Amino acid sequence: MLQLQIKYSIFLISALFCFQNNLAQNNSKTDRIIDAGWEFQSQSEMKLRPASVPGCVHLDLLNNQIINDPYFETNEEKQAWIEMENWEYHNTFSISPKEFKNEHIELQFDGLDTEADVYLNDSLIIEANNMFRTWKLDVKSLLLLGKNKLLIRFYSPVHAYSEKLKNYPYPLPAGCEDVNIKVSPFVRKAAYHFGWDWGPRFVTCGIWRPIHLSMWNNCQINSVHCQTISRNEQKAKVKVSVEIESSSSSGTIDLMINQHSRKIKLKKGTITIQDTLYYRAEDFWWPNGSGAQILQNINIEIRNNNLTVDDYQMKFGVRTIDLIQKSDSIGTSFSFDVNGIPTFMKGANYIPQDLFLSRVSPQDYETLIMKAKNAHFNMIRVWGGGIYESDYFYDLCDKHGILIWQDFMFAGSMYPINKAFTETVLEEVSDNVKRLRNHPSIAIWCGNNEIEVAWSNWGWQKQYGWDAEASDQLWTDYNTLFKSDIPQLLSKYAPEIPYVSTSPLSNWGELANFNHSSMHYWGVWHGKEPFANFKKYVPRFMVEYGFQSFPDSITLSTAINSENMNLESDAMNKRQKSYIGNNLITKHSEALFGKANTFSEYIINSQKTQAKAYAMAIKAHRLRKGHCMGTLFWQFNDCWQGPSWSVIDYHKKGKIAYQKIKELYQPVIAFVEIIDDSVQVSVVSDLLKDIYVQLKLIGVQNNTKIDLWEQEILVHANQMQIILHEKIKKLSTSNIKLNQLRIEMKTAEGFNSSDEIDWNQ
Repeated sequence: MLQLQIKYSIFLISALFCFQNNLAQNNSKTDRIIDAGWEFQSQSEMKLRPASVPGCVHLDLLNNQIINDPYFETNEEKQAWIEMENWEYHNTFSISPKEFKNEHIELQFDGLDTEADVYLNDSLIIEANNMFRTWKLDVKSLLLLGKNKLLIRFYSPVHAYSEKLKNYPYPLPAGCEDVNIKVSPFVRKAAYHFGWDWGPRFVTCGIWRPIHLSMWNNCQINSVHCQTISRNEQKAKVKVSVEIESSSSSGTIDLMINQHSRKIKLKKGTITIQDTLYYRAEDFWWPNGSGAQILQNINIEIRNNNLTVDDYQMKFGVRTIDLIQKSDSIGTSFSFDVNGIPTFMKGANYIPQDLFLSRVSPQDYETLIMKAKNAHFNMIRVWGGGIYESDYFYDLCDKHGILIWQDFMFAGSMYPINKAFTETVLEEVSDNVKRLRNHPSIAIWCGNNEIEVAWSNWGWQKQYGWDAEASDQLWTDYNTLFKSDIPQLLSKYAPEIPYVSTSPLSNWGELANFNHSSMHYWGVWHGKEPFANFKKYVPRFMVEYGFQSFPDSITLSTAINSENMNLESDAMNKRQKSYIGNNLITKHSEALFGKANTFSEYIINSQKTQAKAYAMAIKAHRLRKGHCMGTLFWQFNDCWQGPSWSVIDYHKKGKIAYQKIKELYQPVIAFVEIIDDSVQVSVVSDLLKDIYVQLKLIGVQNNTKIDLWEQEILVHANQMQIILHEKIKKLSTSNIKLNQLRIEMKTAEGFNSSDEIDWNQ
C-alpha cells in the first residue's frame, strides 16, 4: 500500500511538472516570419510566378526575366507601364494544432507599399494606404487549422488616386514629379519613387518589409521607452517605461528590468510600468569624435511562475541632447549640446540607397556608415523624401556615433490634409517614433523638407492659382499637422528628443537670414552664384548645400553602353535629372581645369570641381565655428548610376570630394586665409581636450618652397583659434613674389592636414 502511495505521489508531481512545462510553452510568445512560397501576378495577365518577400514588383519581374535591368540605359521610360498595373501577391501558410491553442494569433505587416487590400482566407482584413505604417491585427477567429490563404492586392497609385486628385479643390505641388498626373501628395509613399532631381521614377509596389505571425497568451510587451532624464558630470538617471498589453483581468506576473524585479497585477488593457536606472559618467554615449559609443544592455522580461512569458532586449546609449535656439546679438542660434557640450555637427544628407529597397544588404549599410565614420561624420540627415530607415541602419549609427537628423517623410509639396489623411499620418509617426526613439543616434525630429521655405519664397500661390481662401485653408491645415498634431504626439512618446517643424527655418535669398537658424543654401547651384559665395554666406547651421559631379566610368558602364558614354547620347542625357546639371558642371569645370578632351577626363574634372566647391564651403563653415555650428552637405550617397551631388556613388565608391571632406572633417584642422594684406592662420578643434599641434607656413613660387613661419601651439578644446595674423611682408625677407601660401599641420595623435590658397604678393 505504501509503495502504491509513493508511486501515485510521483505521478502527481510528474503530471504537475508536465502541466507547468506545457503552460510555459503555451504562454511563451512566439513569432515567425512568412517569407517563403510567395507568388505574384498582374491583374491584367493573371499568371502566377515566383516572388520574393520582402521585395517589390520590379525585382520580381526582373528575377522572372519579364523585364531587363530597370537601371540600364533608358529602361526607366520603357518600364513606366509597371506603375499603371494592379499586382497580386499570393501565399499559403500552415497553423499547427499547438499554435492554434494560443489565445492570440496576430498578423503584422511591417511594410506594404502602398495602396493594398489584404485578404486572409477570402476575408478582407486590412485596407492599407501608407507605406510607412505597421499594420497589425488579431486573426485568430479567421484562421483554419492547417493551411490558410493570404492574398495582398496592390493598386496602381496613379489609378487609385487620380479620382481624388480630380476631386480635390486645389492643385498641389508634387515634389519633383514630371508627369501629367501628379499623385504623390496624396500617397503616403516614398516621394523619391516618383522621381527627384538626382534619381529616376520607379513607382514600384510590394511587400517591402517582413510579415510576422505572432502568438501569445495572457500578456505581452508592447513597447519599451528609455530616456536619460537627468545628467551631471558624475552620473545620469535613466527612466525605463514598459507598456504591457494584457487580455487577462486577474493574476500577477513578475516584471524584470535588468536585475530589478517586481510583482505586477494584471488588468485587461494596457499597463505602463516605470523603473529608474543609474549610470556613471564613464558610461555616457558620445558622438563620433567626442568620445566613446558605450551602449548599455537593457533586458525586459515577463515571468510567470519563474517561466518566461515574453522578453525584450535592446541596447541604449546614455546621453542627453538639446537643441539650442536662442536670440542673440545678431539673430537666432541653432546648435546641439550633447551631454551638455556644444557640438559642431559634420556630415551629410542621406537618401535611400536604391529605388528597390529590399536589395539594400546589411553589407551596403555597413559600408556606407563606415565611410561616414572614417570621414569623421558625427551627423547624417535622413531626408524627408525617402523612408524611415531599417533598424540595422540606426543600430550601426548607434555603434559608430553618427547622430541622426530624422525628417518625417514629407518633402517639397503641400498635402491634402483632412481627417483621414491626418489619422494615417499620426499612426505613421507613432509607429516610427516608438520604433526609433530608444536609439541614442536620434538627435532631432524634423517635420518636413522645405515646405515652409517653399510656401514663403517659391511662388506656389501664384503658380497654382490659389486664391486667398484656398491659401488660408492650405496653410491652416499645414500648421495644424506640423505645429500642433505631430508635436503633441512627440510630447507623449518622445519628449526628450528636440523637434522642428521644417528644414530650413531661414531662406538663403535674404542676406540677414544667414544670422538666423537653419539654412539650405542653393545659391551656388540653383542661383548660379560663384563658388566664392560659399565663403560669403555662412549660416548658423547649414543643412543643405552642394555641387554635382559624375560617377566614374566603371560605375557608369554598369548602366550605359560604351557607345553612349558621352554627354550627347540620349541615354547619358537622361541620367541627368537636374534642369541645369550638365551645363553648370561644364561651366565651372572648364573655368577651373580647362576643356576636357575625353569623357573620362570630363568625369574627373567634374569630381575635382565638386571637391573644390565642398572644400570652400566646409572651410568657411568651420572657420566660423560659434556663429555656424553645423555643416551637412547634399548629398552623401546615390540610389543609381548617374550624375548627382553625392560623394559616394551607387557602387559605394568614393569620389574625389569624399577624400577631401574626409580631410576637412578631421577633429583638428588648420586653415590659412588672406585678409586684406595679411595672412591669417587658424586652427579649429572639435576635440574635448587640449592638444598640441605643429604648424608650418610655407610660401610657394613656381614650385619653389620658402619656409615662412613654424611653431608648436597648444590648441584649446572645442574652439576655433586664430594662431597668426601678420602682414606677409613681415613674414618673408625674400623678394621672391609668392603665388601660393600653404599651412601644414601635424599632431602626435595623427591629425595631419594642409590647406593652401592661391595668392599673388
